[in-house]
Amino acid sequence: MERIRIAIAGIGNCASSLIQGIEYYRHNKASEVNGFLHWEIGGYTPGDIDVVAALDIDRRKVGKDISDAIFQLPNCTKAIYAPVSEKGVTVRMGKVLDGFAAHMQDYDERYRFVLSEETESSKADVVKLLKDSGAEMLLNYLPVGSEQAVKFYAECALEAGVAFINNMPVFIASDPVWGERFAEKGIPVIGDDVKSQLGATIVHRVLANLFKRRGVKLDRTYQLNTGGNTDFLNMLDRSRLVSKRESKTEAVQSQLGEGRLIDENIHIGPSDWVAWQKDNKVAFIRMEGRLFGDIPMNLELRLSVEDSPNSGGVVIDAIRCCKLALDRGTGGILYSPASFFMKHPPRQYTDAEAYRRTEEFIAGTRES
Repeated sequence: MERIRIAIAGIGNCASSLIQGIEYYRHNKASEVNGFLHWEIGGYTPGDIDVVAALDIDRRKVGKDISDAIFQLPNCTKAIYAPVSEKGVTVRMGKVLDGFAAHMQDYDERYRFVLSEETESSKADVVKLLKDSGAEMLLNYLPVGSEQAVKFYAECALEAGVAFINNMPVFIASDPVWGERFAEKGIPVIGDDVKSQLGATIVHRVLANLFKRRGVKLDRTYQLNTGGNTDFLNMLDRSRLVSKRESKTEAVQSQLGEGRLIDENIHIGPSDWVAWQKDNKVAFIRMEGRLFGDIPMNLELRLSVEDSPNSGGVVIDAIRCCKLALDRGTGGILYSPASFFMKHPPRQYTDAEAYRRTEEFIAGTRES
């Protein structure tokens, strides 16, 4: 069976979990593992993915084999499979742009990025790397708020002619202009902002839909999240949160139909960085509504998950759906997989509808 060749921009906790997960499932039989809706998609299993190119800006990762780089600070996620065998793929210096938040300089190097002194890659350098490596798709794992840097890598993918999976909340697939550019070149794109397998957003969405279906009027709600990884430290700069808040808020609002809440009655987003939590994310959700006879009710929920592994299986499924599109010669926005795998897809559906459409895409009965 042909392998799936991927490149990754941003070798943080999420990339570490993804790469360890691929190795884990490569060495475990389907009957012995959990974590996927489908062990096989289009003939491809989770272990059929190879990382062939990688970019980062941290001096502890640049120049190292990716099998070593994924375990370097400030990465702090729990190990899924270690050690990972050497891959012969050296992490190259990427493009910084707005990928490094200035406030991080005030924190201990154990928790933040440390910029490499290597010369930054140009657009031509990245395009050449993608082409020479034989990568079929580029995965974006840059920090929240890296608007310029994400668009830089999206441009590189377009010029190199490789597919793009945007796991972060900078709007590429859900921006009509960018979406049209990928469609014109016949290049698949999936985005934006990956959902977790069972995280705060998916739980909040399902509960919002449940309120609507059971005739409960939702009056107000919040979702407050804390964590101790680099992502939460990065997001202490509130100016970097505009797209993140929009992505997470719209994921819930989209389930309410005509009952959408005004801004003051819905608050969703990261709340604080707690160093000792490391990659553990704790979400606090509160929903206040009215039942029959306008009788008030409220629901409170606390969810604790290891943040980065929680999205690993979702990304592996996105990779395999993207590969199906490449095999079938389908380009442009992959609306169905995006609606199921991403918080801010170009088209929002209920999770049940998004699941149905994705199953049809996998079966080949729906083009995109």
